[in-house]
This record gives sequence, C-alpha cells and structure tokens, in this order.
Amino acid sequence: MDYRFLKVSSGSEGVVRVTISSPATLNALNSAILAELDAMVDSLPATTRALVITGEGKSFVAGADISEMAHLSEAEGLAFGRRGAAVFKKIEDLPFPVIAAVNGFALGGGCELAMACDIRIASAKAKFGQPEVGLGIIPGFSGTYRLPKLVGQGMAKELIYTGKVIAADEALRIGLVGSVVEPEELESAVDALLAAILKNAPIAVRYAKACINGNYDLTADEAIDLENRYFAKCFTTEDQKEGMAAFLEKRKATFKNE
Repeated sequence: MDYRFLKVSSGSEGVVRVTISSPATLNALNSAILAELDAMVDSLPATTRALVITGEGKSFVAGADISEMAHLSEAEGLAFGRRGAAVFKKIEDLPFPVIAAVNGFALGGGCELAMACDIRIASAKAKFGQPEVGLGIIPGFSGTYRLPKLVGQGMAKELIYTGKVIAADEALRIGLVGSVVEPEELESAVDALLAAILKNAPIAVRYAKACINGNYDLTADEAIDLENRYFAKCFTTEDQKEGMAAFLEKRKATFKNE
C-alpha cells in the first residue's frame, strides 16, 4: 500500500518499521495520518513478530493537529477523539511486541501513541508531556487512561493538570520510558532490544503480552487465572518442547513458531 505520511519497511525475522513522516508539522496527528496508521495496522503481514514506530526529523509526534481541531464542534470533537483512541487501542492490542523509538517531541497525541506501545526507548533529546489543558482541552486519545497506569495517579495528575513538558531522563525516572540513549544510539538500542525478544519463542511472547494486557481491568484472582490458562496453553506448542529439550541438552533452541 502507498502512504503519504508513513514510511513502512519490513526487515528480516518479521520486524516491521514505521516512520511517521510529516516533518513540516512535526508529525502532528491529523485525520489523514490516523487513517494511514489504521490501514497500516490492518495490512501487517501475518508473519510479523514485532513493530517499531518512530518519527522523522526532530519529532516523534508533536501532538494532534491543532489546525484541524481548532473549530471542531462537540460532536466533531467526540468523533476525532474516538478515531484516535480506536487506532491507538488497535496498536496496543496487536498480538506481538510494539516498540516506540521516541526520537524527539512526544507531546499530547504523541505521548499517547508512545504509551499505546509496549516498550518505549527514548533519545536523550526526547521530550514528553500532555499539555492539552493549555489549549482548553484534555488528553483525547486515552492519555487519562494509560498515563496513570504507567506512572501512577499522582504523577499523572501532576503532568496533566500542569501540562508541563519533561525531559527524557525525567520520563525514565517516573517510569514513562524504559531506557534513554544518546540520539545516535537509538537505532542500535532498538535493534538490541529486538534481538533479545526475537531469540525467544514467538508464541510464548504473544501469550505473555495477552496476559499483561488482559490484566488491565481484572481482579487479582481473574488475572492469575488468565495467566494459568495461557501457561497451560504453552504446553500444547512445539516451541515449548523444543525450548525445554534444548535447555536439558545444553544447546541453543530453534523455535519455529509452532
């Protein structure tokens, strides 16, 4: 599929890399970019094992497109918010790991997109924030839902109420990102993370994600039961047999995603 605002490439071992490319607007999310992200997710190959999302230029995503939002009615605002939230939920629900390589500004909708990913690796030059209240609105793409789950309610309230922008090292301190590297090391850091993930059994990784994401709104007993059931399902796979045989035989496992 041809995209106007996305650069999509598929590499070895089932890794798909997506770069949001609208540098003139700092990759701000408008309806067209959201539609392309939606279409991209729907067109991912069945063989995909990981997705990497980043931005072109000095911005990951600087926010939603204010020029598009400025004159929305209540009904139009509802539709726009639901559109973005639905795309991000679709990204979150992908069965394989999704990595945000945050190369620069991740503000508003950009921070919300990063939070919809499983893992966030940030350039030391990255900036994060939910500055919507300074525009007379609130986060509209699920920021009030995901941010408290990542950094706790108190810190989320402080960030959202003040609209302040924080540096990458502060994002690391509060748990918003998993690691911070120098800008020139971002790609290699992502590659190293991918290598660590891809050496493992693909089905087991997918089941682990299903448990973690599925735990969001469950009671402790329900979450433990969900894990138990996915744990049991692992024993129906050839990868489990290979992984344990390789361990006992002191050799490297060769997983076949079966």
